[in-house]
Amino acid sequence: MDLLENYRTLVERVDALAGRIEEAFSDEIACHRGCDSCCRHLSVFPVEGYALARALEEMPEKAANRLRGLARKVAPDAPCPLLKGGECLLYSARPIICRTHGLPLLTGEGGERRIDFCPQNFTGAASLPAEAVINLDLLNATLATVNGLLVAEKYQGTPPEAPRLSLADALLSSW
Repeated sequence: MDLLENYRTLVERVDALAGRIEEAFSDEIACHRGCDSCCRHLSVFPVEGYALARALEEMPEKAANRLRGLARKVAPDAPCPLLKGGECLLYSARPIICRTHGLPLLTGEGGERRIDFCPQNFTGAASLPAEAVINLDLLNATLATVNGLLVAEKYQGTPPEAPRLSLADALLSSW
């Protein structure tokens, strides 16, 4: 059984949605290759960490070992250990949060609904059409479900101690 099948399906859907938003609102989105101010040392669900670890295994050994070395040294509040020259070294395996950075995200934190996005994007917009916005609460609930399926299979129902792990821990874990 492919433990990442459900996650890959979710990633495909997120990429398709993000792609539609980026295409439809390209004049309003300043994010571009090399723009890395959002790229911090984040925490991810185990399913995302597992996907990153699998992608790391597919890299040439020397490059993978170099990344592991960076992961060992990175501080919790530092830039992402996967960054080099403003670009992600595991771009195709980047977590969900990285795929939606900068785009308008609707969230209901604290009972108050609000839309958040990179301050460099949509600078002239007084409001945003619904098709430009990603429902972050729904996305996170779906990701949590997909993660739960992997955890149930990988850990035989006994979840890991921490519900999330740092990118560095994901790269250094012996999955």
